[in-house]
Amino acid sequence: MNAINLLVIVSLFLSVSSCADPTATDSSAPATPEAAIRASMEKQESAWNNGDIYAFMETYWHHDSLLFVGSKGPVFGWQNTLDRYTNTYPDTAAMGKLHFDILQVKQLSPTHCFVLGKWQLTRTVGNASGHFTLLFEKIEGEWVIVADHSS
Repeated sequence: MNAINLLVIVSLFLSVSSCADPTATDSSAPATPEAAIRASMEKQESAWNNGDIYAFMETYWHHDSLLFVGSKGPVFGWQNTLDRYTNTYPDTAAMGKLHFDILQVKQLSPTHCFVLGKWQLTRTVGNASGHFTLLFEKIEGEWVIVADHSS
């Protein structure tokens, strides 16, 4: 095979491989925003139930503009939200076992989803429950919570 034939074969290979679908995604990734969000919340629930608040917080946007609103009012920022969780739930007895009931996932735009649900904590120190609304945003290919109102 001479150099010209080799060059033609390499050029054909490169042109065909560059036609691959640029929007193709990892086949292991959830197929819809709702599926991705539900999977993220299942990871959150599992992390909480393993006593790992840091892993639980991975679903939240790592940014100073993250908004968490709880019974004591608004908290801004990922670190402040983490601090609020670790102060409110200092140990696994206070954390208990978490269960989410997702009532609705509504896609607002290609990059935003609204989630409505219930949360329940089963604990030896007394059970707790309430509702939440979440705003998820797709940032750098990941669905993260940018606003959380839990009460």
